[in-house]
Amino acid sequence: MDMDQDPRKRLCFADGRRKVDYVLVYHYRKRSSVRGSPSQHRLSIISNGSYPLGVEEKDPEGGKDEPAEVVVDVEPLDPADGEKIMIREEFEGNLKDAGLEIECDKENKAHGHAFIRLHAPWQVLSREAEFLKIKVPTKKVRHSRAPSESQDKPELLHDEWARYGAFYKYQPVDLIRKYFGEKIGLYFAWLGVYTQLLIPASVVGIIVFFYGWATVETNIPSQEMCDEDQNFTMCPLCDRACDYWHLSTACGTARASHLFDNPATVFFAIFMSVWAAMFLEHWKRRQISLNYSWDLTGMEEEEVRSHMNTVTLCYSLITSSGHEKLTWRDRLPGYLINISSILFMFGVTCSAVFSVIIYRITISALMAMSPDPEVKSNVRVTVTATAVIINLVVILILDEIYGMVAAWLTELEIPKTETNFEERLILKAFLLKFMNAYAPIFYVAFFKGRFAGHPGDYVYVFNDYRMEECAPGGCLIELCIQLSIIMLGKQLIQNNIFEIGIPKLKKLCRTLKDKERAPKEIVEQPGRRQQWHLDYDLEPFDGLTPEYMEMIIQFGFVSLFVASFPLAPLFALLNNVIEIRLDAKKFVTELRRPDAIRAKDIGIWYNILSGLGKFSVIINAFVISFTSDFIPRLVYQYMYSETGTMHGFINHTLSYFNVSNFKPGTVPSISSLGKDVTFCRYKDYREPPWSTEPYQFSKQYWSVLAARLGFVILFQNLVITMSMLVAWVIPDVPKNISEQLKKEKTLLVDVFLNEEKEKLQLIQSLVKIHINNCISHRLKSIRCGQKLSSSSLKDCRHAT
Repeated sequence: MDMDQDPRKRLCFADGRRKVDYVLVYHYRKRSSVRGSPSQHRLSIISNGSYPLGVEEKDPEGGKDEPAEVVVDVEPLDPADGEKIMIREEFEGNLKDAGLEIECDKENKAHGHAFIRLHAPWQVLSREAEFLKIKVPTKKVRHSRAPSESQDKPELLHDEWARYGAFYKYQPVDLIRKYFGEKIGLYFAWLGVYTQLLIPASVVGIIVFFYGWATVETNIPSQEMCDEDQNFTMCPLCDRACDYWHLSTACGTARASHLFDNPATVFFAIFMSVWAAMFLEHWKRRQISLNYSWDLTGMEEEEVRSHMNTVTLCYSLITSSGHEKLTWRDRLPGYLINISSILFMFGVTCSAVFSVIIYRITISALMAMSPDPEVKSNVRVTVTATAVIINLVVILILDEIYGMVAAWLTELEIPKTETNFEERLILKAFLLKFMNAYAPIFYVAFFKGRFAGHPGDYVYVFNDYRMEECAPGGCLIELCIQLSIIMLGKQLIQNNIFEIGIPKLKKLCRTLKDKERAPKEIVEQPGRRQQWHLDYDLEPFDGLTPEYMEMIIQFGFVSLFVASFPLAPLFALLNNVIEIRLDAKKFVTELRRPDAIRAKDIGIWYNILSGLGKFSVIINAFVISFTSDFIPRLVYQYMYSETGTMHGFINHTLSYFNVSNFKPGTVPSISSLGKDVTFCRYKDYREPPWSTEPYQFSKQYWSVLAARLGFVILFQNLVITMSMLVAWVIPDVPKNISEQLKKEKTLLVDVFLNEEKEKLQLIQSLVKIHINNCISHRLKSIRCGQKLSSSSLKDCRHAT
């Protein structure tokens, strides 16, 4: 067939009428044989019109026609290849028995790929549709079509959907569903709803950010930290090599911290928690609407017939061949390996985080010992930036490893269906990747600086290096830096560059490999490449798990620690606008067309989203309470401030330390302020050295701790109540769908009543006819002087 002709005609059998519905591919290798030898291989070609069923040749002795044999001198056939041929022939026979029609390629090479085209006749489709209880419309509805709708679905999807220039358009979800199936259609519908609802979250985040930027000049704590007249002399940041320093040198950090640590942040955290609940409710409504419009409302779970994966197929073959079925004792080792492996991977992630901590501590100490004053002044910025980049690289590497480990662990469990396999794989991959992505962020948010000790009693790592502390402005600014770089790095590198670059590299390698192998192949009948040959060159479809996973991890960045980074929804929105078109282009032009699978919902992903939404309430409550200075500021203003303002807050949060109490060998070796310093300050709530209990936690510490715990309880209850209210106010079923369902039920009842009425009328008419026949027969009998038989008389009485 000519490649320049209509593509719809090209995707047909050789007769040009029967459409190619499915293509199977296998790799073959012809058997080596000498004519007349026992290993001789007769090549049979399954065909229904494209090629002759056999090539006849004349027997020179008997004149009898017999099929020709194709003999190629190549390497001997592997016994495993022979078994594959038998399995393939049996499989093709089963396809024929099921009513499918088959057309095969000629094996005209020494080895290569053979393509089997399948066509499903209307009778087979009707039978399977009846089995699946697929609904059909009772009325034919005529839609007015635009000129562009007459073209093929792939040419249309490419022009209207898989283009970056179409980013402002709504997705053609119905067309996606018709071409790719309900499961993929639901993914893109969910992604569209998620991206759409990121718009209000982004707007509010921008407002919160600009509020912090507008109020930074009037923020009293920032002014006090930047005021050189205050002259707060701080304790050294490291032993011996570090000098005493003035708090005013951290002015830039304090001002930057206010951009993300201000009263509007609390409001934004509450808003985002309610937003997560609104997103889930909105998606439920959208999902129900799609179920109705796609005729999935009556679909039952058992109607979704899952295909078995390779491991389950092997298990089925073993059990069907006479072996005993696997019991829980047989599966126990696999479960134990799963649990121990997951715990081991958690340990690997924690070890990676700890290694980065050691890097930060050692590099900070080395840079502090540098004689260059410029290097000393940039210690914290340099160490923070490089450590976050190292974290990002480790996360990207471990992500790929954890994906393979999760698949291997799931196969050990031998799940019975693909649905079970997919759900277990998703759960394992999510746990491992969640731990991998968020472990560094959890450390900065809740652990960094908590166990560092205090001057004179620091905690040391390897007996030489002090545990790191938070910046003078608090850990929230470092949390913001950590979150932003990891989030943007994963989106830019993993979600976009990897998705574009890796498939192209694989395709290039496959093309080069084919070119190297081409001269070695013996081509007997070279032909033009058909559409299925071109499609086979595309990347295979590996499922929706990677697509969902990257969006779920992003949803965690947007919801879990949004109190420290209000611009996270904005960056997620910008990424998703590109992601939708990137995925669309990938599905339309770079991947083989996946099997269409019916699905009512997004499966276990909804439960994961719901869990993340609830978990985000707890995380944001603790971030505001323990990571930011929101609670200490409130406690100071309403309990300890003499004027009821924030004046004096910085002095209130700094404790005193007598430099004479430093341990030997920890005092700064060279100090420009050493002779004049008697006391240095450090950020903590501890008793001064002149109190009866020096350096113990002060009553202010316990007051702030109680307020923090109280806020956590109040925040959680408030947000959960608001989320429940949102879920109650927003109905799951849209009003128009509810009304339409009621109309359908009413119509169904009317149809049923009409059918019963027609049956009753038919029965009554038949009874009348029978009675009339009996009466007329009796009258005739009376006229003729005859008597009715007892059976006829009984029938007449019964009819009456």
